[in-house]
Amino acid sequence: MRITVLSDNLPARGLEAEWGLSLYLEYQGHALLLDTGASDLFARNADALGLDLGAVALGVLSHAHWDHADGMDAFFARNAAAPFYLRQGCGETCFDHFPGLWRYEGPRRGLLARFASRIRYVEGVFSPLPGVTLLPHTTLGLAQKGAAAGMFRLEGGQWVPDDFSHEQTLVLDTPRGLVLCNSCCHAGADTVVREVQAAFPGRPIRAIVGGFHLYATPDQEVRALARRLRDTGVERVLTGHCTGERGFALLREELGEMVEQFSTGLVVEL
Repeated sequence: MRITVLSDNLPARGLEAEWGLSLYLEYQGHALLLDTGASDLFARNADALGLDLGAVALGVLSHAHWDHADGMDAFFARNAAAPFYLRQGCGETCFDHFPGLWRYEGPRRGLLARFASRIRYVEGVFSPLPGVTLLPHTTLGLAQKGAAAGMFRLEGGQWVPDDFSHEQTLVLDTPRGLVLCNSCCHAGADTVVREVQAAFPGRPIRAIVGGFHLYATPDQEVRALARRLRDTGVERVLTGHCTGERGFALLREELGEMVEQFSTGLVVEL
């Protein structure tokens, strides 16, 4: 399988970059799209790279944040038929809490309703194609992590800590093991790996791909995460977006060359 980074914070190969993430995946004769970044930038980069978004068989939204969802209208303008899979519970409900401030973090208002005919909401373990699985979080107590990170949802007029139930992991089965993609790993990259291992007992984890949401995480916590990731037995770690430059540097110090940083335009064969 092949992964092409259409949108990331870091530019490369003369392409544009933004705070957002979009991955184009080629798997068993199918083209898949994970996230659409924060604008139509991913689509313009796809054009520059010669990738046809009209040929994408299906799209997946990793979670209900603007920097992964707000290019969806650009995708639908270029692709007339592919469904886009969202976790049940995705909506306009996500906020970050700062002292004296609530900042909306969800998809652009009205976006999901405008394209309701193209969106498919899924629950539980779901397989849209052979070898492709969408997994929800199964770890208990994730709302505590949401509260600690200042991440909340507005549900029924009440502020509730985000338990990341709108987040899902895209898992692809390859001859050398499972490749898992989770665009921000809000629950923790090691937690995501452990959940996949529980769902696919005995299967090796070839790679984890995604942002790790470490850009504001204290150094000692990043180092502890790196050690927990090593303990999972995952073979490769490809990360960018919300991991941050400092977070990546610390992961590299702890894990060495098993960690790779992605940037816009990067192509990875797995």
